[in-house]
Amino acid sequence: MLSTPFWTDLYPRPNDLPVSTDLPDRVDVAIVGGGYSGLSAAIELAGSGASVAVLERHTLGWGASSRNGGLATPGIKQSLETMVKWYGLELARQFWQASLDAIDLVEELVETEDIDCDWQRKGHVYLACKPSHFAAMQTKARWYGSEFGHNVQIVPPDQLRDEIGSDAYYGGLADAYSGGLQPAKYVFGLAKAAARHGALLYENTEVQEIERDNSSFNAKTAQGVLQAKDVLIATNGYTDRLLPDLKPCIFPVGSYIIVTDPLPEELQQELSPKGRVFYNSMNFLNYFRLTPDGRMLWGGRNNLSTGLDLAESARILHAQMSEIFPQLREYPPAYSWSGQLGLTWDLMPHIGRFHGVHYALGYGGHGVSIATYVGREAGMMLNGRKSHSPFAEIDHPTRFFYRNRPWFLPFAAQYFRVLDRFS
Repeated sequence: MLSTPFWTDLYPRPNDLPVSTDLPDRVDVAIVGGGYSGLSAAIELAGSGASVAVLERHTLGWGASSRNGGLATPGIKQSLETMVKWYGLELARQFWQASLDAIDLVEELVETEDIDCDWQRKGHVYLACKPSHFAAMQTKARWYGSEFGHNVQIVPPDQLRDEIGSDAYYGGLADAYSGGLQPAKYVFGLAKAAARHGALLYENTEVQEIERDNSSFNAKTAQGVLQAKDVLIATNGYTDRLLPDLKPCIFPVGSYIIVTDPLPEELQQELSPKGRVFYNSMNFLNYFRLTPDGRMLWGGRNNLSTGLDLAESARILHAQMSEIFPQLREYPPAYSWSGQLGLTWDLMPHIGRFHGVHYALGYGGHGVSIATYVGREAGMMLNGRKSHSPFAEIDHPTRFFYRNRPWFLPFAAQYFRVLDRFS
């Protein structure tokens, strides 16, 4: 079993990635973070004529952008019901529509920028782990249709075999809007697109300090100092204390994945007859799909920490997968890896600013589409194509007990396990 991310092992960082070396003296916008949101913002900004530099601490796409499961599904981490309660129906509708537009944006970028990333839009199934969950799903499906104009298919238990080769669930909701892709190919495609539009891309260029200089900023790196009119931080689950006020607004959570070796075609067809992507109804959820080359990918939180041993993670995930798919019991993990997603206290993505420095982050595991979309939103606000975004209009909460180290995660994990047990 390999403990490297499967996606980049299958498709390593291209040698022809257009990376720059020497920093310019000045740019219009310096973007900290070379993942989906930073590169999407760079495409938007450079495409509008701005001079842009993307500064990545590691290599482009090194973080969650090349480590995730490759699912693009409607919605964001926070539930739509809670959004209506907090923000009202109209603003909740804007957030919901943004989640749909985000998937469309991924497809648009794949097509217009000619990104070969195995993008397929065959939909997803949201699976009920308990009968009570399926009852709630049916109510939710009717509400989605009446209040948001979004129709999903209710899949009763006796029809689930048309969707998934398992008898472990109690029904589900099928939604044709979703898609799946190869994350590493996608992020490297975004990088090439950003460079084609004129953005300068820098790897192994950690920003160590951001200092205000009258009407501009100095981004200090080991490679030198870059002056920028604006700075956008797009580091999501890898956010550090570069901007001290931002760190308490977001904390990292670990997500873990295994994949098998390629499966026989007949078994692939049995497991996922329609080629859907899947996730279940637990707080400690599992998400899974067939990869483009016919492996079963199985992911989950395991616990909320970012440092679980990958062999132990593989053991846990393989046991979960085998319980749902007994057919896969004899297919051990070929890869086991992890990545960090970024959670905010309200489970909402945010666009904001501290001391004049802009930021865009907080995707909560929906980064393929939402990070792409929110990155572009931030870019459009910086270049003046948009004057506002719903993600910039909501308060960004913090908690008094968190400033740097997420010491509370083990306690939160126990809480969610109790919820899952009694829900």
